[in-house]
Amino acid sequence: MTNRYLPWGQLWKYLGGAAAARAGDEMSGPALLLLGLAVTGRPATGSELLASVTVAGTVGGPFFGALLDRARRPDRVLAGTLAAYALGIGAIGAAAGALPMPFVVVIALTAGLFNPAVAGGWTSQLPRIVTGPELARGSAMDAMTFSTASLAGPALAALIAAAFGARLAVITAAALVGLAVPAACSLRRYPPTRAPGPAQAKHRQLAAYRQVTAGFAAIVSRRPLLRATVTSVVSYAGIGMLIVCCPVLGAQRLGGATRGALLISAIAVASLAANAILARRGWRGKPDIGVFVSTLIIGVSMAAAALAPGWLTVLAVAVVGAGEGPQLTAVFAVRHRESPEHMRGQIFTTAASLKIGGMAAGAALAGTLAGRSVTGCLLVAAGIELCAAAAYLLTGRPGRRSASLDQAARAAASPRPAQNVPAADRAVALPRPAEKVRPLTPRSVRQNDRDLC
Repeated sequence: MTNRYLPWGQLWKYLGGAAAARAGDEMSGPALLLLGLAVTGRPATGSELLASVTVAGTVGGPFFGALLDRARRPDRVLAGTLAAYALGIGAIGAAAGALPMPFVVVIALTAGLFNPAVAGGWTSQLPRIVTGPELARGSAMDAMTFSTASLAGPALAALIAAAFGARLAVITAAALVGLAVPAACSLRRYPPTRAPGPAQAKHRQLAAYRQVTAGFAAIVSRRPLLRATVTSVVSYAGIGMLIVCCPVLGAQRLGGATRGALLISAIAVASLAANAILARRGWRGKPDIGVFVSTLIIGVSMAAAALAPGWLTVLAVAVVGAGEGPQLTAVFAVRHRESPEHMRGQIFTTAASLKIGGMAAGAALAGTLAGRSVTGCLLVAAGIELCAAAAYLLTGRPGRRSASLDQAARAAASPRPAQNVPAADRAVALPRPAEKVRPLTPRSVRQNDRDLC
């Protein structure tokens, strides 16, 4: 019998595939920026390619999640989508400079539709490998792959582009995503945690747009899931502002704009270290509290980064990573706990798309503010983190109507074994009604004594 609680060999294969795919995804961003600059000599070209991939991934997330939940073999869908994303990135690298740029943008938009497989699509399959108490540790280790990828991907892109050219950097990014395909295929050894029930069969029969609507409705109706989603989306808007501010901070406080990369690396290293501690020791409280506490840590550290002088900025920004890593782990834990089995993929990809949208909105806002005052921009980012914490509190206590929605959503997602019992055996399967207990009286006591005699 397969041990579903401690399959560490398969878990390491899963983590290796996730790290490879996410490193390739993180590498593709700066590689596309460098490729656009090398081909046309204009920085805007690389921005167009990267924006096309990002926007398409944000829009395609809910639809990919619906396809993943509808499939009887989600491992095949995941592997095929990863392969398509790798081919799409490689096609961008081959077409740039050989085809007119509008055609290359169309290729980038097409490739971006497969991007949700890297983040939410992959993480939604984790409960097929680890369940029960070990799922929290598995979520922390899964979150570590994001930090590792954000640290290694851009550095690898810069090294390969400097040594061999930006085109080869893009192709290498595609190859890293392709390396994850065998790991996705190996998930066939671990079927879904529950057999398909009536709710899952009914969900599969819905049209695609109805499945997408049902996914959003599930996030809204489940109060803990809504709270974690809203908090993380608003919080990632502040993180997007910080990323844009890093080159400006490097130029003004560290002696050069290129040293802003040290600040981004400090975020990734601190996030990786914090998640490593969580994977080893675990979070003793509820993950919902972890979402709130980590958001407060991010907000305080952003305010400190706004006011810190010189190299103390590196320390303040590193604390942002110490909050961002555990926040991601806690959000994963809440999603795994609250997502119905037949909608897990859609909820993960939809929530990930919303976070990407929040981060993009924050980056767009910071592009205007950072040029005027980087200190003011970071203070605004800290205020956004406080708004995220306030959103957590505002969605924390459900009212009567939201509580009834929670109960209805849970009832719809939970299986009902009694309905599957044959009619002939239903009397045996159902519990017997409890007998009515009569109170003791002096008369009944005398009657019992006579019976005993």
